[in-house]
Amino acid sequence: MTDNQPAITEEQISSAKLVWDFHQMHHDVHPVDVAIGLGSHDLGVAAFSAELYRAGLFPTLVFTGGNSPTTAKVFPRGEAVHFREHALVLGVPDSAILVEPNAGNTGQNITLSREVLACAGITPTSVLLVSKPYMERRSFATARKLWPEVEVTCASEPMEFDDYLKSIGDERLVIDMLVGDLQRVIEYPKLGFAIEQHVPEDVHAAYESLIQAGFTSRLIAR
Repeated sequence: MTDNQPAITEEQISSAKLVWDFHQMHHDVHPVDVAIGLGSHDLGVAAFSAELYRAGLFPTLVFTGGNSPTTAKVFPRGEAVHFREHALVLGVPDSAILVEPNAGNTGQNITLSREVLACAGITPTSVLLVSKPYMERRSFATARKLWPEVEVTCASEPMEFDDYLKSIGDERLVIDMLVGDLQRVIEYPKLGFAIEQHVPEDVHAAYESLIQAGFTSRLIAR
């Protein structure tokens, strides 16, 4: 929180938790042909991808992502590159990792990862998308639109909302991103970027209340 920003209230945290819960797909994770670790500011994606690889759930792991304003300082060589390096430290062999270093949005994460896999001679029928916790639903909707022939499962590092806030260290950033991701879940189907998904009334009301409270830095123009 900066000096010119009000403290985040308990009511706002409660609203944010509703949105957080909605973003998670609660899929049962099972063996798949490949996993794709979606780049972001959250290095936990790489760590959880490595954990799932070590559990034997897939033979090939793609890390995808270039840079964004949120990640350029943290991961100056690009999200996918840093994620790969972290996974190597955690025991994933280099031979199991493919890197897609250019994607700048979720649609590109999917399409460019698909191209990288094709270049490696891999045509999966089942894919596990590993993302930050509040990106599961958007990544699912995007993959189902752009890659409808594959079975899509979503996963993220299992964390409670309060623990995630502490792990990132910036409550306002996280809530801004929760709101921004839900806006994309709502709006992107109209643009042909994703499949449509029902948003429950209480989740939508929580989302609107957070917008009214100023959690808007990750919104696209409506």
